[in-house]
Parts: sequence; structure tokens; C-alpha cells
Amino acid sequence: MKPTHRLSALVVTALLSVMVPSQTVPRTTPDSVPAPARAAAAVRAPACDTATTVVVDTGSVCGTTGDGLRSWLGVPYAAPPVGDLRWAPTQRHEPWDGVLQTTERGSPCPQAPLLGQASENEDCLKLNIVVPADAGGGKLAVMVEFHGGGFRFGAPSDGSYLVRNGKIIHVGVGYRLGIFGYLSHRAFGKNSGNYALSDQQESLRWVRRNIAKFGGDPDNVTIFGASAGGSSVCAHTASPTAKGLFQKGIVQSGEYNSLRGVNTIWQPQDCKAELPSQEEAQRAGSRFATALGCADDGDAGACLRAKPVKALLDQSDGGLGENSGTIAPIVDGRILTMSPAQAFAKGKVNKVSWMHGVGRDEVQLPVANTPEEYERLVRQQYGPLAPEVFERYPLKRYPAPSAFIAYRTIVADSNSVCPALLNDQRLAKRIPVFAFQVDNADAPPLFFLDQTKPNGAYHISEIPLLYGPGTDYTANQRSFGAQLVAQWTGFARTGDPTVDGTPYWPKYTPSDPAVMSLVPAGDSVTTREIARQHHCSFWNRHAPFVD
Repeated sequence: MKPTHRLSALVVTALLSVMVPSQTVPRTTPDSVPAPARAAAAVRAPACDTATTVVVDTGSVCGTTGDGLRSWLGVPYAAPPVGDLRWAPTQRHEPWDGVLQTTERGSPCPQAPLLGQASENEDCLKLNIVVPADAGGGKLAVMVEFHGGGFRFGAPSDGSYLVRNGKIIHVGVGYRLGIFGYLSHRAFGKNSGNYALSDQQESLRWVRRNIAKFGGDPDNVTIFGASAGGSSVCAHTASPTAKGLFQKGIVQSGEYNSLRGVNTIWQPQDCKAELPSQEEAQRAGSRFATALGCADDGDAGACLRAKPVKALLDQSDGGLGENSGTIAPIVDGRILTMSPAQAFAKGKVNKVSWMHGVGRDEVQLPVANTPEEYERLVRQQYGPLAPEVFERYPLKRYPAPSAFIAYRTIVADSNSVCPALLNDQRLAKRIPVFAFQVDNADAPPLFFLDQTKPNGAYHISEIPLLYGPGTDYTANQRSFGAQLVAQWTGFARTGDPTVDGTPYWPKYTPSDPAVMSLVPAGDSVTTREIARQHHCSFWNRHAPFVD
């Protein structure tokens, strides 16, 4: 869909950040990049401000200053995952000589062109650091962002607005995507897969070792993200190997997979999904290798590592085919010993604090435009539950276009709203949880929406507001954006989203299930009615990992 709204450009560049130039970094650029291209990229890169030179554990880096910020872009945090390191756990970067110029964003990790510029550059394990120029003498809270994109697309966002208005340090992380981030095969070891989660955890180790050099507090790190970024936060909250790497997490729209397993968009991957086991993932990996002509024997690993990037992307495609391999998290036995939702139910989680929520009208499935489509999609998605679903969501209860709104409501309730509350209930027994629901039904539309439809408080609708006001925002939306930035950065600084410029936000507890309803114009308020309004007693009987 061609963007038709001013926000489209904002989202493509700030949210997904896929339309960015490739970066050339001395001694770390793969030999496969032609020398003229490297030279041209070097010419385009802005010059360093010598006052920004910082010594990290692998060498010196320099960045830029301006607009009240200091920035270091495209900083290598791990070895390029090329050659024998393709489908290997993340490795420390080798030291370099001299001062590395880090003034331009790194290349996105390999991905198809669906959400922006395609990439075949595997040298992409870079991060971007943005610091307020007037940070003062104290240590700043650190917000590490894992971008969204279904674990298949995207690149680090621009956190400048959060930094400028929230007095925090923003770190945006590039990590392996799709088949490069998640393929499991017995040739790669018994715990193969989840390389992207390994990348993310290595970035947190880098932050722990080095962020103090940039004015940050390594003991006050918040990881956050939306959609697959939110799913990443769930994974690290449940991961034994992430223990001690962060203190707080913000999960935005981390529940979005199909409830009943009819996954027509994404492989199972979200905060409530039953993830594939290592055995299941390795069987899928064997089929993937065979489809590429790599015999399932001792040479399969070398054969796969010799394949061109595009051939691997083409074979993995959307990840839903029989021979597409795994392109999202699995239970690998090391980074994840169980699905996050199961860990939440069992209390097997790291001791961190959470902000967690979804949009009221989340939809990550095809939409219904007619009564016939409504009936067909409900039967397809909910199978034997369909008669009960029709009874609870009769078309006559919805305004025109009734089929669209009714099915939108069903999908949101079953796949996002109620599972999110169930995760709140489970986690609140173990860790501090601040729950929210985005109820901003007039959010400025993003590029993936059909603007002729009443989309309501759609998937990740709050994200653009965290990256700065659009020129066409209403006064209500501008005040809402200021509130969200204050809440997100306030939680990162203090562990409590109740700060100046925001309403009182109590914790969600088993005895007081308070959820902050986030709406514009200073009208946000806590509520305890969401579960009843969204038929959660019904949906929770059919959700994965119910106690």
C-alpha cells in the first residue's frame, strides 16, 4: 500500500527505519561489498566531532553533536555474523585500531522489501546511541529498543525525541532477522536457533560493559519494543541467559498471534504463543535445507552457509510454508527453556519491573468486509468455538460497517486484549506490573491501514507519538504524545510511570487489577472493567497455557 498520510514517512523512517543508507566501517565491512561502494558510503558519512571520542572495550569511536544531542550511529557491538558465524551464537567483536567513525546508521539486517528497502548485508550487528548534550553530572537511565517487524523486517528507530524530552539515553539495536535469526538445524548444534535473541542479549552485555562511558547507568536499563519488539521483551523476561542484563521492560502490543493456531500472517512468536520445540524446529530446518539442495547429512551446515542471502530469503518467504524453516523464536533449550507464556504461568521469570499493554482494537489477521466474510473468517479462525463466538458478537450489535467492526473486535479480544490481561495476572504474582490499554480511537493512521475503515485503537498506534509530533496532529494528540513520552521515560528513570504531567497509575495486582486506559487530551484513567467488557472469562478458557 502506498503511504497516503504524513505519518507514513515518519513511521518508515523512525519506527521501522528501513530506508537507511548502508554504513561502511573500517575493518568490519565484509569483503563482498565492492570497494567503490565502500568509498562512496564513506564520503556520504558526516564528519566526527572530535569532542565525542569515547573509548569502549573494543576500541575508540567518535560521533556527532547537534540539536541538543550527541549521537554515535552504527557502533559494532558484535562480530559480523558471516561465514562460519552465520547461524552461530553471537560473538564478541574483535578490537580495532584508531578511532572508528560512527556517524551514520548501519545497514538493516537481511530482509525482503515488504516494509521498505531490501537488504542482503549480514554485517548488521550495530547499535545507535543517542545522549542528551546537557546530561549533567549524574548517570542517566538507559532505554534499549528492540524494533518490531514480525522478526522479519525493520531496523533501529530514531530515539532522538525520547532523549531530548525524557533525559534518558536511547540505544537502538540491529539484530538478525527471519531465517538468519532463527533457523534451527542439527548441523548447528543441539541448541541451535534464536540467534536474534542471542544478538539482543549480546547488545545488553555491550551496554553493561560500555554505557557508563556515554553517561549511562548500567544498573538502570529498560528494554522496550512494540510488536515483535514487545515479544522480544517477553522472551528476555523468561530467558535464563538474560538474568541481570536489564532491570525493567516495556512491552507494547506483544500479544498478536492467532489464538487458535490458524496463523495466516506470522509464525507463532508472541508473548502468549506456544513456540516450536527444538525438535520441531530442527525438522523444519531439515526440510528447509533439503529444499535448497543441501542434503540432510554432515555437510548440510556448510552447504547452507554457502548459499547466497537472496536464495535463503526467497526460500523462507513468509515462514508459513512447509519448507520455510523457522523465522521466529523457538524453545531452544538454552536461551528459552519454555515458551514465555508458560514461564509466566509457572513464575519462571527474571526479577524485573514491567509496563505492559496492547491496543483495544489490535488486528493482525485479514479483515471482514461483508457478513459472508465475517461468518467464514470466524469459522476458519475459531472452528468449534464459532457458534459461541457468534452468540457473543452478533452483527446486529455493531454499527456499519458491522462485519468489519465485529470481526475486528473478536480478533482483538481473543488474540490481544484478554491474553495480555492473563499475562498481567500471572506476572503480577511475581514482579511489579503496570498494565495499560491504548484506547486512542482517533490515532493518526499509519501506512498499513485502510483509511476508509474504522480502525479504532489499532496495532502499535501509540508508536509514532513516542517519536515526535506530526505537523498535522490535533491538540489532543499532541498532549497525548507528551503524556506517553513522560510515562515511558519516567518509568525508565524511576520504575514508576506516575511522573509530572501524567495521571496516577497504580500497579496491577491480583487483588486490584487496575489497567491504565490511555486516551488523548489528559483523559487517561485507570479501569477495572476491561476483562468483563471484552469477554475475557470466555476467551481465557481457550487461551494457551491456562492454569
